[in-house]
Amino acid sequence: MSDSTTGPAAGAQNTTFPSDGGRAHGYLALPPRGRGPGLLVVQEWWGLTTHITSMVDRFAAEGFLALAPDLYGGATTHDRAEAAELLARLPPERAAGDLRGAVDFLLGHPALIGDAVAVVGFCMGGGLALRLAALEGDKVAAVVPFYGLPREPDYDYRGLTAHVLGHFAEHDHGLPMAAVDEAAIRIGEATDVRPEIHFYPAGHAFMNDEDPDGAYDPLQARIAWRRTLSFLRGHLG
Repeated sequence: MSDSTTGPAAGAQNTTFPSDGGRAHGYLALPPRGRGPGLLVVQEWWGLTTHITSMVDRFAAEGFLALAPDLYGGATTHDRAEAAELLARLPPERAAGDLRGAVDFLLGHPALIGDAVAVVGFCMGGGLALRLAALEGDKVAAVVPFYGLPREPDYDYRGLTAHVLGHFAEHDHGLPMAAVDEAAIRIGEATDVRPEIHFYPAGHAFMNDEDPDGAYDPLQARIAWRRTLSFLRGHLG
């Protein structure tokens, strides 16, 4: 039985921002001190689930002004077939517009510290995070993809200037380590960036404590979390 839901309540939307001539929605959390470096959190193909909003809250608690755009407009699911359908119905240009709008929203937010943001993405969101960093250039200072790459193996990274920290799984049947290595090489050849890549003895989505396939690995998730915080603080201040 499906556990999908639709509507604003399903995606925990609490903010809106301009996007390509329209309005987009998302989940925003401010740091305890009221101001902090900007961080965009990009969802998996399940939508803006409680896993993603909890990640936003965790980053905010660590001092970041964190925002997760709701790319599905309120729909969430933990059913693979429905997730694939939601992804198929997401026009790439709309996703790009919403993400670029989210970057500009953070850059203009009164609680922002700094003149650039970071992007963290999970699975589908990992690939979108790298795409966004290549599109936005110096607006993105750091990008952290978790077990996700752009769909095109020959994606053009030439616009990317952000520092890159990648977290990938050794036992990911959908994303082999060789593909990750090839992407890191392509980034290095196309830019001045030298990605920092880590492989974990875990399965895909090891960071997601709601993963329907049970891939969540608490130990590897803690290691990746600490590396991510150190990396972001080093490049965002």
